[in-house]
Amino acid sequence: MSVLTRDEAQTRAQIIDVERYTIALDLTTGEETFDSRAAIRFTAHAAGDTFVEVKPATLRSIALDGQPLDPALLDGNRYPLSGLTPGPHELHVDAAMSYSRTGEGMHRFTDPADGETYLYTQLFMEDVQRVFAAFDQPDLKSVFAIDVTAPEGWTVLGNGVAERTGDGRWTIAPTPLISTYLVAVAAGPWHSVTTEHAGLPFGLHCRRSLAPYLDADAEEILGITRACFDRYHEKFDEPYPFDSYDQAFVPEFNAGAMENPGLVTFRDEFIYRSAVTDTERQTRAMVVSHEMAHMWFGDLVTLSWWDDIWLNESFAEYMGYQTLTEATPFTDTWVEFGVTRKGWGYDADQRPSTHPVAPDPDAVPDTASALLNFDGISYAKGASALRQLVAWLGEKDFLAGINTHFARHKFANATLADFIDNLASATDRDVHAWAEQWLRTTGVDTLTADVHEPTAPTEAGQSWALAVERAGSRPHRITVSTFDHALNTQAGPGHLAPRDRFELDVPGDGTPLVRTGRRPALVVLNDGDLTYAKIRLDAASWDTALTHLSAIPDALTRAVIWNAARDMVRDGELDPARYLTAARTHLPYESDLALVQGVLAFADGQIAARYTTPETRPAALATLTSLCRDLIRRTEDGSHPGLRLTAVRHFIDAATQPDTLQAWLTEGTVHGGPELDPELRWRILTRLAALGATDETTIAAELAEDPSATGREGAARCRAALPTPEAKAAAWHAMFSDDTLSNYLFTATAQGFWQPGQDELLSAYVDRFYPDATALAARRGPAIAEAAGRYAFPAYAIDPESLATGTRALKDPALIPALRRKLADQLDDLRRALAVRTTEH
Repeated sequence: MSVLTRDEAQTRAQIIDVERYTIALDLTTGEETFDSRAAIRFTAHAAGDTFVEVKPATLRSIALDGQPLDPALLDGNRYPLSGLTPGPHELHVDAAMSYSRTGEGMHRFTDPADGETYLYTQLFMEDVQRVFAAFDQPDLKSVFAIDVTAPEGWTVLGNGVAERTGDGRWTIAPTPLISTYLVAVAAGPWHSVTTEHAGLPFGLHCRRSLAPYLDADAEEILGITRACFDRYHEKFDEPYPFDSYDQAFVPEFNAGAMENPGLVTFRDEFIYRSAVTDTERQTRAMVVSHEMAHMWFGDLVTLSWWDDIWLNESFAEYMGYQTLTEATPFTDTWVEFGVTRKGWGYDADQRPSTHPVAPDPDAVPDTASALLNFDGISYAKGASALRQLVAWLGEKDFLAGINTHFARHKFANATLADFIDNLASATDRDVHAWAEQWLRTTGVDTLTADVHEPTAPTEAGQSWALAVERAGSRPHRITVSTFDHALNTQAGPGHLAPRDRFELDVPGDGTPLVRTGRRPALVVLNDGDLTYAKIRLDAASWDTALTHLSAIPDALTRAVIWNAARDMVRDGELDPARYLTAARTHLPYESDLALVQGVLAFADGQIAARYTTPETRPAALATLTSLCRDLIRRTEDGSHPGLRLTAVRHFIDAATQPDTLQAWLTEGTVHGGPELDPELRWRILTRLAALGATDETTIAAELAEDPSATGREGAARCRAALPTPEAKAAAWHAMFSDDTLSNYLFTATAQGFWQPGQDELLSAYVDRFYPDATALAARRGPAIAEAAGRYAFPAYAIDPESLATGTRALKDPALIPALRRKLADQLDDLRRALAVRTTEH
């Protein structure tokens, strides 16, 4: 399939405007294909040639202005439209289109729990052509009017209000001007919860088998939706621009969610079948808030080309967290951002594949290269940059510039230059210079505190001096906080009392800042986490932090320090064992659940799994299981169910002996709670499988008890984790030779396959991975390629030979861009893990 280049898109946009698509979809024609008929009204500005995209199973007919054209002229996914004359035209395309099992185009899913089938579209970037013919680029906005024929008993959802007109026929209200990638249709026997707010219909939708779980959380989700909707209307002058607001939780969705106007689609893991923590509920709420922000930034005003994807994602990421904090009970969302999302950005920005938040247009020459930039830089780093911009600019001026942007470009497209010009119109500050320094550069600055005695005595008596050394190029406005040892104590390590808090611009004038009083016990740069930079404490402060971290009063301050520790481990500056010791010391006293989850995730998923050698890994796992047992003991009174659940999960993942896990599984409960729900049962069984303490009979019996979609995924994960040659061979064949696995079943199998501690059994597969993944990606496309690169990569084969094998494989010209980028990132992470393992402390 040809990818669209930026030059081609610009040329086509100069030739034509598109006024209206009239689409008819028939979803009753079988399990493999559906019928798609498109009538496209467009105007040519001058005589010339162009093309329309369509990727059919069968192209039945195509006609321009009533004149039949030859379907055989279709070249891949492009049909040439030659000799266009100036003026209006109408193109008719009739095709049979294939259903997808990879989450791209029109995805088809049959629920194993009840046999019901569901369909939904995911048309992002260039997949509209899998559903109907289109001029597929974001700056050719149009009106879309869609009719759908669906089986009786189904409900059809779309960008506008959908009305049933009889005999399975549905008409979706025409959209205002939107981009092709934002069109959405979902069809199936949905379970729905509907209401009205602000005069608009609101709806929640999920599979029928998930109905009880949606009903249990519906008011929570709708409450978040209403609160964010109202808060955005307080921030933005432009009203919500569409006629309804539906949120559909759909199966086997590749992303977290998609901002289709009026019909946001979410992965249906957000409908919780099992117990979750409040932090996980906060994450769901943040995604609701994030996607709603897109209704303005992304849908009302859309990027002109994919080099400006950050304009969509960075804005929605920032607004999602900030609005959730302002409008809902989740008031500490920036702690979770700091300890989880921000590390995603830092990691991506230190790899060879790093790119500016706003890359040069020439660096995004086509859609294949654009797809690679949906990463921690476009989301987390971009949001961090906007947060720093608000700190520097002030929220009032920031929102004034945003509202000017909406007013000037509503129902149209805009560029980085437009955005910066509109912000500049609201302030006297040099926003253009800020953008060059923050949005057009790569890498992470490092800010290091130098705390020392002043060179000259002060009249006030005792004093201390602070200089901030910057490795990097960006300006930073940061908050510095200082702490002293307190005389009073609290449960756990000794208490620290805040002394002072002040703002600082970095770089300054080169003169150290002198403060009165004795030297503080702890000096924290970037308190409040308002900038994007790695932080290094001075030696005395670091000693205080390691021994008193849980005694620091504010959770966001603790997040900054935990992030500094994480960065130091990754950079080889802190022994991973010291990080584990700090976690063992402080997490039993940690009150913020997001911090507990974030620290344990890094300790387990990176330190124990990748940064320790086979010889030191048992000690790391022993530290983690001891910590988790302590947390479980401390939560026996039931006062902290989320903390207890987190501890139970990580105890399961770190267990090296099966006895306790088998006892929990047999009894159906952790002693003192919680009772084992499906998520915990499958988690335990996966760990037992990896330890060689269960078998196919037990897995099959568990699947019979839980024949749901997540049950099937759990069984696939367990089977792939079994430490036998037969199990590994079967899993490998399913992933790389049998192309029938859906995206989710592929991912589950890959997650089970590679296990730390199974090195000898898996060694032969390290070399096989690269050619097999290359061939798989060529056959099945970018979504499966990304899954293969992320989950099927031999991440635990951390040795020079594995690194050399992967480095050679990167030279293969057959690698598609999505897989090449993922492998390059994975190999850089492998290189870093190897360096951490071999660094002497």
